[in-house]
Amino acid sequence: MNEAPLGLLFGVLAALIVLSAFFSGSETGMMSLNRYRLRHKAKSGHSGARRAAKLLEQPDSLISTILIGNNLVNNLAAAIATVLAIRLYGDNAVVPASILLTLAFLIFAEIIPKTIAAYKSELVAYAVSHILLPLRKLLSPVIWLVSHITHFVLRLTGVEKGDGSDHIGVEELRTIVGDAGHLIPKHHKGMLLNILDLEQITVEDIMIPRNEVFGIDIEADTETIIEKLRTAEFTRIPVYKGDIDNIVGILHQRDIINSVNKQGQVQRDALLGSLRSPYFIPEGTPLNTQLFNFQQKKRRMGIVVDEYGVMQGIVTLEDLLEEIVGEFTSNLSGETDDITHQQDGSFVIDGTTTIRDINKSLKWELPTDGPKTLNGLLLERLESFPEASVGVKFDRYRFEIIEVKGNLIQKVRAFSARG
Repeated sequence: MNEAPLGLLFGVLAALIVLSAFFSGSETGMMSLNRYRLRHKAKSGHSGARRAAKLLEQPDSLISTILIGNNLVNNLAAAIATVLAIRLYGDNAVVPASILLTLAFLIFAEIIPKTIAAYKSELVAYAVSHILLPLRKLLSPVIWLVSHITHFVLRLTGVEKGDGSDHIGVEELRTIVGDAGHLIPKHHKGMLLNILDLEQITVEDIMIPRNEVFGIDIEADTETIIEKLRTAEFTRIPVYKGDIDNIVGILHQRDIINSVNKQGQVQRDALLGSLRSPYFIPEGTPLNTQLFNFQQKKRRMGIVVDEYGVMQGIVTLEDLLEEIVGEFTSNLSGETDDITHQQDGSFVIDGTTTIRDINKSLKWELPTDGPKTLNGLLLERLESFPEASVGVKFDRYRFEIIEVKGNLIQKVRAFSARG
């Protein structure tokens, strides 16, 4: 090397800096790839993505290939730089030459290529994969030896090799969806987040409470039954015997006509014969589980019962789907039949309105880990059955009880410190 022309040595040194930049950029580009986007493009037939995915199947071999190449290049460059310094300026120039070489490598072989690779990771990774794949195969004996020595040392120090899994959990997936920005339309993003929340919501959170359930008492007189059927607004109607806790079946509207004779009278036997057996659901069932159960059992309505088998309410497939896609019949004002905005900035709310519906409609943050309805929340705070005009405060929310009927708070005026 001492006899080689100076021009040749400078050319080799420049080439080694380029090679070092290649290995540095390769490492950053490969490790910066979005793994999920890479898998999608590989499955779609993109040749560069397939090569990169093949390299990343064995990340330890990929890193070893890059590091072996980079260290070999850097050591050769240091040796040539030392020879050049001695031949040009003597032995005293070795240290200054080392400093200059370090600066050159830092700028041209580290910072610049790694910055480019970080911003253009796919472009860089797909390009370098042409070289890295055959290079990995060429260096496979060295990689095997280095890998076994490394694992042996790691075992001696008590460090175990990880499984390399890059699976993500629900919280990580929620963060990915939330950070997707314009890549996912706002409405679709909301549906995806709602799906992820299904396991945290139970059927009792969305059920129609028993006091609001529309049903038919099979023991009522014929005129009452006919009037009930005439005013029914629901496709499926619970039918009970004597008491709402004694539900004997579910009646579909299309079967009603079969139970009415030519004189317009309801034939109770025919009505009972057209009933479908009731489907009972434990009150703590998560919505994701219930959605699967509805699908498996080919059902669209269930009777929610507590641990003693007492009927608490009903839940339908439509109720569950609304938790994903939103209200099917929502209005633009954000108001509902249960929540009415007043001119003074307050809201008149039905006592049976669920806490979740209030929070969703008004963007409030009332506690949801206790009672499910506003009536229950206020009764828990008061610890007694109140009279009208009683006030209750929860943090920045104030409630004034307007109407009480029996043991049920019917109407409440609500205020928010921010409203």
